Amino acid sequence: MEVLGHEYNPHQWRLIIVLLKVKVVLLHNRNRFSSVPLAHAANMKESYESMKLLLGKIKYDKFKWKLCGDLKVVALLLGMQLGYTKYCCFLCKWDSRDKKNHYVNKLWPK
Repeated sequence: MEVLGHEYNPHQWRLIIVLLKVKVVLLHNRNRFSSVPLAHAANMKESYESMKLLLGKIKYDKFKWKLCGDLKVVALLLGMQLGYTKYCCFLCKWDSRDKKNHYVNKLWPK
């Protein structure tokens, strides 16, 4: 942050992880500063071990940024299986393996 000329406060930044091409970027909470790319790994596999390695290299334990990501990132960080998780959403208990009722069912349980 010194090189960029910003005063650094870890509570003003959030970490964004995009798994499509494994990009890790720091974004300012109020968008006053431009994003800061931290890591890019195009040939990395989407696995728990690679996510652990990536977070270790950027020293996430030291800075404790708030983390943002898609459901695949959340599944990896929580140790869930990738792909077809039967009940990925803990709120709606939607069965992701029920292909024939995906766009047909309109009455969902409370």
